[in-house]
Amino acid sequence: MTDPFRFRLRVRYNECDAQKVVFNARYADYVDLAMTEFMRALGRDYNALLARGLDNQVVKLTLEWKASALFDDVIDVRVRTLKVGNTSFVLEHEMVRVADGTPLCRAEVVYVMMTTEPFEKTRVPDDLRATLEEGAPGVLIDQSGG
Repeated sequence: MTDPFRFRLRVRYNECDAQKVVFNARYADYVDLAMTEFMRALGRDYNALLARGLDNQVVKLTLEWKASALFDDVIDVRVRTLKVGNTSFVLEHEMVRVADGTPLCRAEVVYVMMTTEPFEKTRVPDDLRATLEEGAPGVLIDQSGG
């Protein structure tokens, strides 16, 4: 299996809760950041989609926690496409602590393709389908500052 697309980030102090671990809602932020960079790596960044009159909308987000991420941890969010349907696509995000390879969280997200005017469901364009199916293997976007 080829290396997946990876978005690397560092846990910031303000992302932690009173128990000194990453607050559960922050994982959804990490998913969104990684998806944005994944799409950019595919050459389909958000502005390019909007320019085509397209958008996408999250309709389901499932998070499964495995271990806690802590302040200053460097995390890889590994993104791959699980499925591309007629009007939707599903991405998997696996979050792993870089220092020791500990799996932290797995997210599965269903996105529905939308038009911007009017805002309604539409088919995933063939060119986007092809790039989603191909993915961005081996690409690393590192925002960890390290």
